[in-house]
Amino acid sequence: MSYLNKVRILQIGIVLIFVLSLVYFFFYNQVGIKLSHSNMSQLSEHLRNLGWTGKWIGMALILLQTFFPFIPFVLVAGTNVAIFGIEWGFIVNYAMSCLGAVVSFFIARYYGHAWVEKKLQKFPLVSQFSERMDKHGFVYVLLGRLIPILPSSAINFAAGLTRIRFHQFLWGTLIGKLPIVFLESMIAHDLFHFHKYKGRLLLLLVVFVALIVIGSSIKKVLTSSRK
Repeated sequence: MSYLNKVRILQIGIVLIFVLSLVYFFFYNQVGIKLSHSNMSQLSEHLRNLGWTGKWIGMALILLQTFFPFIPFVLVAGTNVAIFGIEWGFIVNYAMSCLGAVVSFFIARYYGHAWVEKKLQKFPLVSQFSERMDKHGFVYVLLGRLIPILPSSAINFAAGLTRIRFHQFLWGTLIGKLPIVFLESMIAHDLFHFHKYKGRLLLLLVVFVALIVIGSSIKKVLTSSRK
């Protein structure tokens, strides 16, 4: 067995151990079960009570959300804002979200290419968006981050299947995620302090809805044209 094959097996083993650990924690550990059945206020309170362990869990939740997008981002983003405060909470949300995107990209490109390709074939919109990323990598990664055309996780995995260069994906992600993660972190923060910031919260929600409307319009354009 060659050295590269041994390294790849080791890397796959580490990923499997990580995933199995998460499954055990959230489905068989009492603390994890309690956290997974909590709303944003309850979750943040549980994690605060755990001290630094809770902070590490909050960071891990953002990374986990990258692979399991059915977990609302605003839930875990708000949890970290409540634990770390708005400034550090945003930094944690942004850093871990970008890290999760990079990990997903490399998994799709080097380890789960066939599996990811098979899954994404069921979604024509993803395939059409991937074609555009293949030709205009940075622009479409940036666009996909700024406007909710596709789930962030779909962009991560789809990009890994294209010929986009990693630095294009990275810069598109770093720049594109900055305003949207800030927006979602601020929305989560103002939800916690609704009576104090309800005016600003309304404005932030209007911006967020406007982005969704724009994203829906772009989806229609993508699905109505082949190229």
